[in-house]
Amino acid sequence: MDFELSEEQKAIQSLCREFAQNEVRPRAEKMDAEAAFPYDLVKKMGELGLMGLPFPEEYGGAGGDTVSYSLAVSEIARADTSTAITLAAHVSLGSTPFLLFGTEEQKQKYLVPLARGEMLWGFGLTEPQAGSDAGATLTRADLRDGSWIVNGTKAFITNSGTDMTGGTTITAITGTDEKGRPEISNIIVPQNTPGFTFSKKYRKMGWRASDTRELSFVDAKVPAENLLGERGKGLKQFLTVLDGGRISVAALSVGLAQGAYDEALKYAKERQQFGRAIAKFQAIQFKLADMLCEIEHARLMVLKAAWEKDNGRDFAMSASLAKLFSGEMSRRVVNEAVQIHGGYGFMDEYPVSRMYRDQKINEIGEGTNEIQRLLIARLMGL
Repeated sequence: MDFELSEEQKAIQSLCREFAQNEVRPRAEKMDAEAAFPYDLVKKMGELGLMGLPFPEEYGGAGGDTVSYSLAVSEIARADTSTAITLAAHVSLGSTPFLLFGTEEQKQKYLVPLARGEMLWGFGLTEPQAGSDAGATLTRADLRDGSWIVNGTKAFITNSGTDMTGGTTITAITGTDEKGRPEISNIIVPQNTPGFTFSKKYRKMGWRASDTRELSFVDAKVPAENLLGERGKGLKQFLTVLDGGRISVAALSVGLAQGAYDEALKYAKERQQFGRAIAKFQAIQFKLADMLCEIEHARLMVLKAAWEKDNGRDFAMSASLAKLFSGEMSRRVVNEAVQIHGGYGFMDEYPVSRMYRDQKINEIGEGTNEIQRLLIARLMGL
């Protein structure tokens, strides 16, 4: 088994680490406090080729692989998860559906500018009453006179209301199948569509500098050709997209945990108690050793899932395992990082306080821990 990264992968990792540590990390606290979306950082990520990192060059991408993309997300999350989730949601959720299911015309119209980082796009699956039960969607799209008429609501949609958002692809009921069950399809809804509005940004526990909105559709009218993929296959298509998205969130969890470990190690070497640095005490040493062990375990799981995807293997199990373990790992690691900081860890002036808040969503988004365990059990044949 070869655990060595390629020279290209190392170069991408180094590029993202330099960008994250020099440009993202110094601003993370202020962006969090002000819930300020980092337009300039997003633009810079586009210029660096990160917004289209795993997409073919013919569609404006960088032609990178999933391993490189995972490394990029981890390095940026190490500095700030709000910036990292903006990238991850853009690539895995907003843009990937066009690559996987779009017509050539749709790829040219939407994927190319998305891959170049010229605009962002939303992924509208979740609704107020349809979270883990994604099939319980109530949003409807009725085909009338060559147009889809959309009515309904979407909730918790990332990148859906920024000044550079181009639109959102949503799941909607478009009829009934031969068994009388709701037929769910994917509909492309551009941002300037009459009848399509979005709320103010949610006030969130974490990821405060990222953009998350509720979307509303009241007789929103889009052309019939805005159907993405095969009619009636929308839910299946979006669930396929989520398999890849789980690798993104797992990579983000690893990066967040690494960032918390970095802060804890630095603090432990500087903090003096009883006449010496607390890093000299075995209790702290054991905490740091356990944190590092868990991070490395999760990192290998993420890279394995990414490698399987790159090599055309069935990666659904690996992605769910990585997402579940990495999310729970980040909770344990960040919690210990706060503990090592003691009272100072409870203060927002220290990055671990923000990281503690940012971590929780890693166990909810992209399929909750409970859903991941259910998926894993099903893949086990249970």
